[in-house]
Amino acid sequence: MKSKICGISDTKTLKFLTNHPYPPEFIGFIVNYPKSRRYVDFQKLKKLLSINKKKSLYVAVLVKPNLDILEKIKNLPFDYYQIYDCKPNQIKTLKKKYNKKIIVAFTIKNFEDIKKYSSYKNISDIYLFDSKGYEKSLSFDHSLIKNIKLDKEVMLAGNIKIYDNLENFKKIADIIDISGGVETSGLKDISKIEIFLKKIKKLNDKT
Repeated sequence: MKSKICGISDTKTLKFLTNHPYPPEFIGFIVNYPKSRRYVDFQKLKKLLSINKKKSLYVAVLVKPNLDILEKIKNLPFDYYQIYDCKPNQIKTLKKKYNKKIIVAFTIKNFEDIKKYSSYKNISDIYLFDSKGYEKSLSFDHSLIKNIKLDKEVMLAGNIKIYDNLENFKKIADIIDISGGVETSGLKDISKIEIFLKKIKKLNDKT
């Protein structure tokens, strides 16, 4: 089981993650969605990304990105673009132009939403199944993806908490994506991040 901690917006938390003995495989930054309290403006983003990622991969979280933001961030050290609300041909074009790996994010309410993944088979490197809440950390029924045979790694988000039984997620996903679950009063909480990373490590040590 891999992990992604999303919505990083401060230097202290990012250094804690990158220097951790078992850091998350993915670290996400909200690049172009100001409605989110975790949004990072471009100048601050540049400063944050100057921190050496070490063993982690940096992910730009993009909601319906336009050419302006894509051109702004093209030289920043992102390994993946995580994209919401774009059609397959749009993602195909930007993937080719910017030469980035792609996480296609699907916001899920019912099984019909999940079936959309098939249109992105040739574009996406990772499928992310998330709730409809975007910045609100809402839940969806994770069991909806249980019986689908997917041909890529699956990342799972949607109001996952640090005290959830993470073993249950291992049956349906390869990567757990957590954000609000490691926060206190809307801010990243290092003590909660520590609990989460230790739980992932313990889970992986079992297998």
